[in-house]
Amino acid sequence: MNPDRIIAIVNQKGGVGKTTTSINLAAALANKGLRVLLIDMDPQGNASTGLGIPRRQRENTIYNVLTEDLPVDDAIAPTEVENLSILPSHVDLSAAEMEIGLTEGRTRILRDAIGEATSQFDYVMIDCPPSLNLLTINALSAARSVIVPLQCEFFALEGLSQLLQTVEMAKTSINPALAIDGVMLTMFDARNRLSAQVAEDVRKHLGRAVFETIIPRNVRIAEAPSFGQPVIKYAPNSKGSKAYLALADELIKKHRNRN
Repeated sequence: MNPDRIIAIVNQKGGVGKTTTSINLAAALANKGLRVLLIDMDPQGNASTGLGIPRRQRENTIYNVLTEDLPVDDAIAPTEVENLSILPSHVDLSAAEMEIGLTEGRTRILRDAIGEATSQFDYVMIDCPPSLNLLTINALSAARSVIVPLQCEFFALEGLSQLLQTVEMAKTSINPALAIDGVMLTMFDARNRLSAQVAEDVRKHLGRAVFETIIPRNVRIAEAPSFGQPVIKYAPNSKGSKAYLALADELIKKHRNRN
């Protein structure tokens, strides 16, 4: 695979659409005929649930890969979405940070683990936990680029500077190849003047670093995870589905131009 196509979806704040974006962007890329792997690095395991992998079926997970040297291929599971596979999470992942904290090369465990195993995929997406911890640092070490979901709400820019500093730190100390694909605006409510104002402010501060595609606040996006499906499968004609397909097109074009 192209090493530029390992992407960490990261924001230390919860409730910004991080996991929703991970699920639906991965599914949208798969819908384009690309082979996609989603790595669920969040101990809550919502990305795994949202793609129809119930907790009782997660015998081998990213936890086993990080702490027991389980080969990645032994933990990857198919999903109901054609071309989309998942490396699921488990609640035990919350203890992994302590277990690997004293390990030599602790920031590179994920990068070393996925290695050649990802060569069968066109894109690898990593859904990071909502914190800047060792699991997130491992994701930044393994990734070649970062996407930052940002909700269109009052405190949208709060904490963003800290996150960007962490990305720069990771680039300087452990992953010189790391780039930022962009900041993407989520939960946009066209009926709310505040959403429009936040979007304007973010573009004013960050300029071309912001994706053109905006993800709307959409009931179909919210409903889809409870059915274990991405929105493009649950409600393919919804505004949410069309937005994520447009985001996938924008990302593909961005990477093509970079190369």
